[in-house]
Amino acid sequence: MNVFDAVRSLLAVRDYQDRRVPDETIRRILEAGRLSASSMNRQPWRFVVVQDRAALRRLAELASSGPYIAGASLAIAVAIEKDSKFAVSDASRAVQSMMLTAWEEGVGSNWVGFVPMDGVRDYLDIPPEFDVLTVVPFGYPTGVTGRGKKKRKALREIAHRERFGEPFD
Repeated sequence: MNVFDAVRSLLAVRDYQDRRVPDETIRRILEAGRLSASSMNRQPWRFVVVQDRAALRRLAELASSGPYIAGASLAIAVAIEKDSKFAVSDASRAVQSMMLTAWEEGVGSNWVGFVPMDGVRDYLDIPPEFDVLTVVPFGYPTGVTGRGKKKRKALREIAHRERFGEPFD
């Protein structure tokens, strides 16, 4: 899958098969995050991979917007340095890279929660100088995901040329 096809077809997945994601795929997902660009190359992120079933259930409780974490094969908690003004944007790029890499491998995911997630931080023993930006569950989708069937505004509604209000046609 080329990059544009991955971007075009990536959808949020909230229902996962009871199927383990291979370690080599997890490593590839993590590498995608690690290799993402960051301001001044500070790389203000840390990734905590959680695969234990009981721990996934607990994360689902702690991240109220993501009860489906409990059914995922794994979740990656993304911690960011509190003292970095670029941490949110840098780590968001890393998350997107991980999600797109997973998608290429047939693994679905979805962004859960947003800073602060103190309960998750405490549960995973993440040091207090970090915030948890998000928890991203990963797993093989249970059904057809409708790849590419997105409801988005038309390009003419969101893109402008030279000045806001000048249509990009």
